[in-house]
Amino acid sequence: MTAAISVQGLEKSYNELHVLRGVDFDVAPGTIFALLGSNGAGKTTVVKILATLLRADGGAASVNGHDVATRPTEVRQSISLTGQFAAVDEILTGRENLVLVARLRHLDRPEAIAAGLLDRFGLTDAADRRVGTYSGGMRRRLDIAMSLIGNPPVIFLDEPTTGLDPQARIEVWQAVRQLADGGTTVLLTTQYLDEAEQLADRIAILHGGRIIENGTLAELKQLLPPATVEYVEKQPTLEDVFLALVGADPKPPKEPE
Repeated sequence: MTAAISVQGLEKSYNELHVLRGVDFDVAPGTIFALLGSNGAGKTTVVKILATLLRADGGAASVNGHDVATRPTEVRQSISLTGQFAAVDEILTGRENLVLVARLRHLDRPEAIAAGLLDRFGLTDAADRRVGTYSGGMRRRLDIAMSLIGNPPVIFLDEPTTGLDPQARIEVWQAVRQLADGGTTVLLTTQYLDEAEQLADRIAILHGGRIIENGTLAELKQLLPPATVEYVEKQPTLEDVFLALVGADPKPPKEPE
């Protein structure tokens, strides 16, 4: 199967700072691929190169069969990019944001496109509210919905849950799973281990400018031996003692009348 994203020997430096030192990976169509690394590891640099926003110093990369260096227009027509912060207009409603993007892409029936995406991402009830009233999770879901207008086969999500609370993160995770279920190829950058574990079909660990491991979650877990669990006697807490003495649901005596 031809890779939806293919990267070979990617290199990039900023003056004397070598950020990428030969990055290699492939992403299969319709899968979620997590690029996992700490802050400053070069994840966003990889995404910018793949999205034709930055030119690599060396190596090669292709997206949807198009070389990012020689066929940037075709690459841009094949992708959508969602950055670390939701790019939505807070003055407009959710519906108006979607209709605006559909019109900018010169698509037919922008209102119908907006209605379908609002339903798909669970935003129909809030469709006609100003986005400024949305929660963080709702804004990010709207942002992802906007990025899907035009049905790009590949989408880049650069740390999509940065700054979100736990409930909002779960909402975004559900939206990302829907993308892959619909056949979209997703390249997800994250520094959150649980995010990669929950979402990704394959995980690549970027460190020191290189991919040091790349595999499924099960394959990566096999790199370490199973941990030995030791049972330690648990000492009771004061709460345990109190509840044991008075009962789990103590009823206070009636006050004298």
